[in-house]
Amino acid sequence: MNSETPKNKAVFNYEDHNIPVGEGIPVESLMLDYRIANTVGSKALSFIRKHVRLNSVETKVLHTSSKFNVESLPEDEVFDFVNIRSLNHIRYLNKFFEAVNRKLPENGVFIGTFETFSQRRRRIFSKYKKWVAAPVYFVDFMFHRVFPKMKITRKIYFFLTGGSNRVYSLTEVLGRLVSCGFEIVEYKAFEEQTYFAVRKISEPEYNEEPSYGPLFRMRRIGKNGKVIFVYKFRTMHPYSEYLQKYVYERNSLQDGGKIRDDFRVTYWGRIMRKLWIDELPMFINFFKGELKLVGVRPLSTHYLSLYDDELREMRLKHKPGLLPPFYADLPTTLEEIIESEKRYLRAYDQYGLITDVRYLFAAMYNILIKRARSN
Repeated sequence: MNSETPKNKAVFNYEDHNIPVGEGIPVESLMLDYRIANTVGSKALSFIRKHVRLNSVETKVLHTSSKFNVESLPEDEVFDFVNIRSLNHIRYLNKFFEAVNRKLPENGVFIGTFETFSQRRRRIFSKYKKWVAAPVYFVDFMFHRVFPKMKITRKIYFFLTGGSNRVYSLTEVLGRLVSCGFEIVEYKAFEEQTYFAVRKISEPEYNEEPSYGPLFRMRRIGKNGKVIFVYKFRTMHPYSEYLQKYVYERNSLQDGGKIRDDFRVTYWGRIMRKLWIDELPMFINFFKGELKLVGVRPLSTHYLSLYDDELREMRLKHKPGLLPPFYADLPTTLEEIIESEKRYLRAYDQYGLITDVRYLFAAMYNILIKRARSN
């Protein structure tokens, strides 16, 4: 759609209203800009204008917490959608995202905003003195973050609040968006709110079992390509599994083969990993016969795709293990990890259980004496 100003239209001056500069744009569009800036601020307006054409009739802007208002938009008249109502006040968040997905065509852009729990914390600590803010924040976090995710308290929470004012992590919101068929284009945190721009690339997954509680199942590839669900204690924010590809492409890998600066990992999750607490539930898979004591680590489809064809074929012939050859060889790069696993699998094919015993003692020595960890 042509954004040039028709000759019979007056031009609104951005600078008079402290709105980021734009050239000859119709009054109707400028007044929309002014109303948005009045609601969310000029910085947020700049972010929105960067990703969608606000002067286009195919860009719909709402301030709503109801998916009904999204579904009521005219069919085939929406290419981009902007919602300036905070997601924290939307009760059925995935249903809302799914409604937006159905309304948008492929490559249509969705822009939204929410308050992260770190932004909530800053807001509370700036409002109260520290000795008051700390208990206020604790109660707020437990009530609006923990209660909605626990079966015992979930119904009570939604009865009392109607789902309004919930607390989300950045990881959870981005992960929910990806699970609902969107690709992350950009996100940016301002002082009070975080804004995101995502693009529709597929249909929603319609996940009926979101990854919430402290114990969760990870989808992994087992022997002969069979999908197994490996149990672990949660060390990442909910919905983090949907962001593995995005975080890898953004941050790459660090020494040891883990993703560098992985914002999906929680503070207490890092402590649990250092103490090996998070992997204890994997013994459930061991007793179910899906894992053996020593063997290559069970991987996600994305991580397995980083390996070469030879190793992928070798891996599929063997049952994964609780204790990987990583702890015996202590490789640092992905290439070294690949070679380490190839050496182990070749040795296992030749010597069987003797190989596992040798790797077990080498791994235990590195863990107990050298204090080796996988980060």
